[in-house]
Amino acid sequence: MLQTGIKAPSFTLLDQDGNPHSLNDYLGKKIILYFYPKDNTSGCTKQACNFAELRPQFTEKNAVILGVSKDSVASHKKFQEKFHLNFTLLSDPDLEAIKAYDVWQKKSMYGREYYGVVRTTYLINEEGIIEKAFAKVNPTNNPGDMLKEI
Repeated sequence: MLQTGIKAPSFTLLDQDGNPHSLNDYLGKKIILYFYPKDNTSGCTKQACNFAELRPQFTEKNAVILGVSKDSVASHKKFQEKFHLNFTLLSDPDLEAIKAYDVWQKKSMYGREYYGVVRTTYLINEEGIIEKAFAKVNPTNNPGDMLKEI
């Protein structure tokens, strides 16, 4: 996980509609940058739906929500449409941002080790500096916790 107080690594990734988004596009706003393992899984769906429900409150606080996983643009589009998600999902199949933000880590399940995305959320301030970093977040509580942080 990256340390607080440093400049957030820049990236350019495609959203669920195939449009490019760069971190610099959001300077002047607070950014909730959350990394999640996979579209349409139970924890990731809860987290995304809770962010979508709270989005108006984030908007009131001049904050944008950006969700990032290694899923494809097409997968993100289906996920967004299925659950009526009202914020940007970014596709990172080449692990550009995922590795830059140090969330690609060794995990284990049923005794098997593999690499995957560790559910992590960063709060980036208006100047592009990492203000807070939260690793291994609870997918259900994370959106509400982030709203309290800003």
